[in-house]
Amino acid sequence: MGERLERFGLAALRAVSRLPYPVLRRLGEAVGSLAWWLAAPRRRIALTNLRLCFPDWTDAKRRQVARDHFRYYVRSFLERFVFWYGSPERIRALCQVEGIEHLEAHHGKPMILLAPHFLGLDAGGTRLQADRPVASMYAAQKSRVLTEAMTRGRSRFHPEASTMILRTEGLRAALKPIRDGIPFYFLPDMDLGPRDAVFVPFFGVPAATVTSMARLAKITKAVIVPCITRMTDEGYVVRVYPAWEDYPVGDAEADALRMNAFIEARVLEMPAQYLWTHKRFKTRPPGAPDLYGRRTGEGD
Repeated sequence: MGERLERFGLAALRAVSRLPYPVLRRLGEAVGSLAWWLAAPRRRIALTNLRLCFPDWTDAKRRQVARDHFRYYVRSFLERFVFWYGSPERIRALCQVEGIEHLEAHHGKPMILLAPHFLGLDAGGTRLQADRPVASMYAAQKSRVLTEAMTRGRSRFHPEASTMILRTEGLRAALKPIRDGIPFYFLPDMDLGPRDAVFVPFFGVPAATVTSMARLAKITKAVIVPCITRMTDEGYVVRVYPAWEDYPVGDAEADALRMNAFIEARVLEMPAQYLWTHKRFKTRPPGAPDLYGRRTGEGD
């Protein structure tokens, strides 16, 4: 019964995704406004993150950014069904690409696309896959039905070459596609615990930052090409940045700090679109206090 209900919900969301985009966008924003009031645990996490990262902001500004974040969040969830099921023509019209020459300059060579957790990242990754094979790593969802839909949707354009790697497979599984010249769409900016991480500042707060991107780049000799997707009233814009020079430098903390500094700069450009509902500072240095408190039912 549970799976049948999930499949019905998935079909309903797929049907909703066929609405004209202005209608779909406003629907997402309206549901996001409702979610701000209903999802109290996530609201507290977002406000805590914003307070830690922007202590100079007023409470009113932090609340406004958090409210806008919920609107973007639900929008991105509803609209991802356009990218999972929509035609290539609709996807290309809905999501523009800027700076594609920075990606094409390294075509066929080992490449890592640094794609931090901005809310448009699913749309951006699928848009790039519409034109070329792209590998990526993902975490299985609690719902098997949703995981299957996500996997099919993200890999449907080049199933013979695109590689969807489960996070539980580990980074070793990413070595082959990178060495084969398939761009690896990588999201290394979450708190995954202390293993293989160093504590470096993120907006001045020590954050457990994984060192995997630098290690992958060193092993495969891949270039780092940042890739940020911005949500707009008309859809999405993927911006591809020039490849980083002199990276990695071989110092785990310096390499992690460079990544965090780049993400900080992009967050300042669109603060409501970063994933503030994730406990970015859950893992603390030895002896440091918990920054979120413990409440029953609150996730990561």
